[in-house]
Amino acid sequence: MAFDTLIKNGTVIDGTGKLRYDADVAISGGKIRAIGRLEDAEAARTVDATGHIIAPGFIDMHSHSDMSLFDDPGGESKVFQGVTTEVTGNCSYSPFPIGPGGTAYLAMRWSFEWGNWTDLDGWATQLESNGISINIAPQVGQAALQIAAGAIEDRPATQDEMRLMQRLAAEAVEQGAFSLSTGLSLSPSGYMSTEEIVELCKAISHYDGVFYVTHARVGAGKHLTAIEEAIEIGQNGGVPVQFSHLAIGSRPDMGGWRKSEDFRTGHGPEMLELFENARDGGLDMTYDTYPYTAGQAGVDQTVPNWAQAGGVDTYMARLRDPDTRAKIREEVAAGLGGVPPLWDSWIISDTGSEANRGLVGQSIAEIAADREVEPAEAALQLEDEEDGDVSAVVHNRSERDVRFFLSHPIGMIGSDGTAISPTGVRAGEKLHPRFYGTYPRILGRYVREQSLISLETAIQKMSGLPAERLRLTDRGRVQEGLVADLAIFDPDTVIDKATFADPHQLSEGMSHVFVAGEAVVSHGKHTGVRPGRVLRRGS
Repeated sequence: MAFDTLIKNGTVIDGTGKLRYDADVAISGGKIRAIGRLEDAEAARTVDATGHIIAPGFIDMHSHSDMSLFDDPGGESKVFQGVTTEVTGNCSYSPFPIGPGGTAYLAMRWSFEWGNWTDLDGWATQLESNGISINIAPQVGQAALQIAAGAIEDRPATQDEMRLMQRLAAEAVEQGAFSLSTGLSLSPSGYMSTEEIVELCKAISHYDGVFYVTHARVGAGKHLTAIEEAIEIGQNGGVPVQFSHLAIGSRPDMGGWRKSEDFRTGHGPEMLELFENARDGGLDMTYDTYPYTAGQAGVDQTVPNWAQAGGVDTYMARLRDPDTRAKIREEVAAGLGGVPPLWDSWIISDTGSEANRGLVGQSIAEIAADREVEPAEAALQLEDEEDGDVSAVVHNRSERDVRFFLSHPIGMIGSDGTAISPTGVRAGEKLHPRFYGTYPRILGRYVREQSLISLETAIQKMSGLPAERLRLTDRGRVQEGLVADLAIFDPDTVIDKATFADPHQLSEGMSHVFVAGEAVVSHGKHTGVRPGRVLRRGS
């Protein structure tokens, strides 16, 4: 039998956690057609995978590539990591549905041009018509629902607003959204109560496979209550739970933030005990995490949510009122949760204006010193000058906690990054290196160099487990009959190259990446083909 592509002499790690084995893999019509010693097989193209791993293409369980592939359709930052599917719509923000208020409030989350869509179908149609190199698995964001319904004030939603949000959530799920996401430490998502989120979840709980994913109400002292709220929502809303980017970012709560501390003084084990107890009680609950001791956040996350209610214009009006600004500044200086920010760890990564572009790479502490103001005032000045559109890389985590969360069996991997390119519209920003390096960093640093987890376990966390969560029965494993989304890499050389100082560096070691049987990466070079599509729940 003749195949389209024959991958010879490789070692298969199939994504299920089972031990590796040597085999050839044959592809035709976009699917895996045969696995084994295919010595007599013929193919239009042969790939020699000697010394390489043949793995399922990685599924990034937490990405923000909702809009970036319009400008960077090749998705280089991700495809060179072996990622073939991006799960989008996280942290409560999706580019649909669009209500009477239009796109202005949503658009500030992404620096890209918007189309004329109003729902998931319209967005997906435009994205696919442009062509993309990797797949997208969309989720619907709770903040997008709030904006569409006009529920952006710090108050309970009205009955009419709630009914509209429930209807729009159901419509998005019927059009293929895999889940509902929240961003409960962000505005406007954080204005909704636990009970209101439960009501939203109930409206979609009867759809097969749908789940709830949450960027929780994180902050000092909330490491346990954030998880407890997610459990309550899952149990009362009747939906499985995916907990986003699990980490501890508050110094008093983390393990090993003082050199003299023992690992067990951190709260990681207590946090995962909540997951385990919930699972023992029947709740399908998992999490994703990434392998860095820093996050990235808008500077507005140092500002109390009440100050941001009502949209950007209202927020800016509060900042420009002297009395209100003084109150906001006092709370920013004290820190949300009572722990003052370490301002020298907040490094500006991008600004909306050219006027402040020179601040990229500087800490808020340095900017405050240059301006001869207190750091809290410097943060508010940046928010004011940039209309709330300024981000920072935040060095606020313990390596011990990172290792602990990476190694637990129910944890999967999500980069919290975006599919972009080194020469694209974001090339001038000092972004978090997770955009470019998450998956090879695990394979190189934590598997090969540190033996924290096995290669089989790592690949299962990157492919099989996310596929199970998404109910993607046709991918996420190397198995006959499944879609040929594959990552072929050298386990001895695969590594991340992106750094905090120089983040726009492609990872190394991925020799070939296939999406639906087409080589998006061949011999370490992007081919330019665009076989990706928007995947739909239940399809």
